[in-house]
Amino acid sequence: MLNDLPFAEVWAGDFEYEGEAGNRPTPVCLVARELHSGRELRLWQDELETRPAAPFPVGDNALFVAYYASAEIGCFLALGWPVPTRILDLFTEFRACTNGLPTTSGASLLGALVHFGLDAMGTTEKEDMRNLILGAVRGQAPNAPPSSITARRTWMPWRACCRPCCLTS
Repeated sequence: MLNDLPFAEVWAGDFEYEGEAGNRPTPVCLVARELHSGRELRLWQDELETRPAAPFPVGDNALFVAYYASAEIGCFLALGWPVPTRILDLFTEFRACTNGLPTTSGASLLGALVHFGLDAMGTTEKEDMRNLILGAVRGQAPNAPPSSITARRTWMPWRACCRPCCLTS
């Protein structure tokens, strides 16, 4: 199915970020996976803030896939990055399939995965991972990630920042 798409690259991505409702987000980390090759990127706040653009193509020949893409686009804008020109928002697709119908677990990414019988981490696990990431940034997490870039990449194998990427795992 991926080979039928008219894109040289298809990137699924997810940011974790901080921010109060109505304010611009502060991106904390990004995990992205190119779905043809399986290449995966894991970047932390300091790595994100020094980049002039996304670490993957965002032009007409690439597709960016996310769940609730407006949140990801907010992170692109907060970082001053060009926004992807081709976006597939899986939240929008899920709502198009389920509007007016009961969903057993809501419309969140975890709810959509449960709805379709796909493997999903539990809500508590997702929230624990998110709190660990954000607590580490604030210096409040007892099991905070290491400070070196290499150690961080090793520390983040669970991809809590990027459940959309795991849809094809």
